[in-house]
Amino acid sequence: MTHLLNTMNTTLEYPLAQAIGHSRACYHLENRNTRSHALIRKILRLSGFYRRGQRNIMDFKICRNILILPRLPAAFDGLTLLHLSDLHLDAHTDFPTALAAKLMGLEYDLCVLTGDYRFLAHGPIEPALDGLRRVREAIHGPVYGVLGNHDSPHMLPALAAMNIHILMNKAVALRREDTVLWLAGIDDPHHHRTNNLRKAGDPIPADATAILLAHSPEIYRHAAQAGFDALLCGHTHGGQICLPGGIPLTYNTTAPRHVCRGSWQHLQMQGYTSCGTGSSIVDARFNCRPEITLHRLHNAPLIVTK
Repeated sequence: MTHLLNTMNTTLEYPLAQAIGHSRACYHLENRNTRSHALIRKILRLSGFYRRGQRNIMDFKICRNILILPRLPAAFDGLTLLHLSDLHLDAHTDFPTALAAKLMGLEYDLCVLTGDYRFLAHGPIEPALDGLRRVREAIHGPVYGVLGNHDSPHMLPALAAMNIHILMNKAVALRREDTVLWLAGIDDPHHHRTNNLRKAGDPIPADATAILLAHSPEIYRHAAQAGFDALLCGHTHGGQICLPGGIPLTYNTTAPRHVCRGSWQHLQMQGYTSCGTGSSIVDARFNCRPEITLHRLHNAPLIVTK
């Protein structure tokens, strides 16, 4: 994988000082000022649908997805990942407790988090961290994650204290028997644009199986070209406020729509974009249930017998 990364354009690296305030992401609704958010909340209240939307944010859906990774070592065949994204844990006081209760009893081997633990992109971090502590108690096994555009580096010590391993442009080797599955993570490619695929993929051998965690699907082309077998991400919320039939009004990203929700594929890379476990902008959802995802890994298509 190192050879592929070295051939890619150096624009994959974005110094933080140059990125903030200069990203196209600042034009998306999620990153606009709080007056815009207050207006949306007011419209929902006047429509009489706001309380219904608030109830919907805790109507969790368990989604089961199969990732077919041809290079996956046999020892990892059947490995299951719990995927949570866009938790925004301080959006509603009852949300962390409701989520923790839903997670109890689920079977999986490890958990991955794809960013946005805080509701707003500014302000205090403790309310979100308090909520995450409650949720972490309901999660068993190792937990790996990345930061999202709402998160602050100041959260890192508290996340580490919860035994949540944040992959900041780095990779870790998961070992079973004498084989290895690589799990890599990059910093937010959406707003802060501090992602560095070269640094994250540097320790991964070219013939190894590697799964990439990112907050947003916007990095999907570069991730596929870099040789990753799968990309797990979120950020889009599946639209969050959708028309009947689940038709989104917006995905709040510059990525094409076919990679903004559910499973997809680009070149040889499998992809999955979570509809989000929490809610952003307003604590309400319509025609788009919050998602808890279980990814089961296989190295060959399953044979269905009657």
